[in-house]
Amino acid sequence: MSLEKKTIISVQNLVKSYEDFTAVNGISFEVYEGEIFGLLGPNGAGKTTTLEILETLRQKSGGDIKIDGLDVDKNQNEIKKIIGVQLQAAGYYPSLKLLELLDLFSGLYNVAIDKMKMLALVGLEDKAKSKYKDLSGGQKQRFSLCTTLINNPKIIFLDEPTTGLDPQSRRNLWELIRQIRDKGTTVVITTHYMDEAEELCDRVAVMEAGKFIALNTPDNLIDDLVAKGFERKKEVKKANLEDVFLHLTGKEWRDA
Repeated sequence: MSLEKKTIISVQNLVKSYEDFTAVNGISFEVYEGEIFGLLGPNGAGKTTTLEILETLRQKSGGDIKIDGLDVDKNQNEIKKIIGVQLQAAGYYPSLKLLELLDLFSGLYNVAIDKMKMLALVGLEDKAKSKYKDLSGGQKQRFSLCTTLINNPKIIFLDEPTTGLDPQSRRNLWELIRQIRDKGTTVVITTHYMDEAEELCDRVAVMEAGKFIALNTPDNLIDDLVAKGFERKKEVKKANLEDVFLHLTGKEWRDA
């Protein structure tokens, strides 16, 4: 007997309009507790706008949203206590050390944390006294992921977390995201990398022009396309060039 999935995010007929432009046009979906849910789509499809509304960072024009049963219009302060939001590089003071930044964020959340333990989660304990501006791109992304976990959130939102990373950092960040999910945290992620979505996500929604044009598991979406007669022009091999690269150069974090 399969266990019934618990809905942790419920979105009904979400709309976001800017004068004569509609960025999000009546989408509805649910995210289940403990899954990795992907939002996919080309630039301008409405992914980031949707994410920012769920994060309570942007006001919606219409629709109903509940985050763990809390209404996004009426319970924003309560919602902020149970979510973690990935900041882009501009969200950090570049000259502060990582320990100082963790002090700052834990103070904002009013929670006590073991800073070295937090850094160890993302393999940055040896950079504790380094300034943020001196980190590599991969280290900055890992620290960004670290800060989303400070308040022990039920849900974290990640907006293109592996953009610009080398293959080692990208694969290792995938593993970190899986570990976070395996500990019970729900993950909502946007990405332009289809291999990333296929590897990580339990379900994905594909957006185009503010609407959902597909929502299913990656396997089901692929099987449906194949069933319609789609064939690749090139035979799919058991490994790809990235697998070769990682096999030759190793899988450890690259911090140079």
